[in-house]
Amino acid sequence: MASASFRAFRADTSGDAIDRGVVTMTTDDLADDGVLVEVHYSSVNYKDGLASTPTGRVARFSPMVPGVDLAGVLLEDAGDLSAGTEVIAHGYDLGVNRHGGFAQFASIPVEWLVPLPPSMTARQAMVLGTAGYTAALSVVALAERGVGPDAGDVLVTGATGGVGSTAVGMLARLGYRVVASTGKPTEADWLTTLGAAEVIDRAELTEAGKPLQQMRWAGAVDCVGGDTLANVLAQTAYGGAVAASGLTGGNTLATTVLPFILRGVDLIGIDSVQTPLARRREVWNRIATDLLPADLDAIGTDIGLDDLDGVLTKILTGGARGRWVVDLQKT
Repeated sequence: MASASFRAFRADTSGDAIDRGVVTMTTDDLADDGVLVEVHYSSVNYKDGLASTPTGRVARFSPMVPGVDLAGVLLEDAGDLSAGTEVIAHGYDLGVNRHGGFAQFASIPVEWLVPLPPSMTARQAMVLGTAGYTAALSVVALAERGVGPDAGDVLVTGATGGVGSTAVGMLARLGYRVVASTGKPTEADWLTTLGAAEVIDRAELTEAGKPLQQMRWAGAVDCVGGDTLANVLAQTAYGGAVAASGLTGGNTLATTVLPFILRGVDLIGIDSVQTPLARRREVWNRIATDLLPADLDAIGTDIGLDDLDGVLTKILTGGARGRWVVDLQKT
């Protein structure tokens, strides 16, 4: 197709100061080793915040369009998908080493494309996005380790964030009794709306503790890391499992082998970036059916490209609640 101009949110991370905003680009600016997608929605992740700042050390080139996920329509045939198919793309190098989803068009390698499940809208997919996909991988991993709804309480840390809030909704949908940990007591009612049976203060988990503590959780979805993860492991019941995907509390883990060899606890690392395509498509089909949170409108808030600068600052300073959905048609 002929070159077309479009709006995009671009970040220049080559200097010492934040330099980002809405610009006009053309399809000639996109990589030529992918297929063209008209982007309808994207969403804002913590990684996008890092990719849009000089100190984030995420962006591999500059200036770049951030946005590690997107949903839109294929404008040309791509492998087993035909032009006009609604698709999802996230992870891999998107928004890191390739122009991402904060633009009205994107060039996506064929092997990254997931067809949008028939029962799901593009906006719903981006209310969930990378965060929801990570939450789904975590919930599925717990179930695969034998932590079912009847096993006991399941803890979600960082519960007001993107991964945490969607994990609360998914676990509640499946019938788990969910305990949500947060440092924002004013959001307790909101977490209850999502399906949390109990809300606790994150301070209960942030101080360094003994390597074995009272058993409280059959399993956990940890979105924080650091001392929080160490305490969660120490409090997990015999034969339980913890799915870990976050590091906002630090990337070190001060624990011992005791939870693993005396209680048989499994620590499961969750990576949503490089998941093989077949597994990715399988999990998205689960998300569209039995893992779909009951009230996505309570999780997602729509914004436009012009709102992104303020939202990216907010997500890096701990101001996230749920998910921001970027409507690429919104002005």
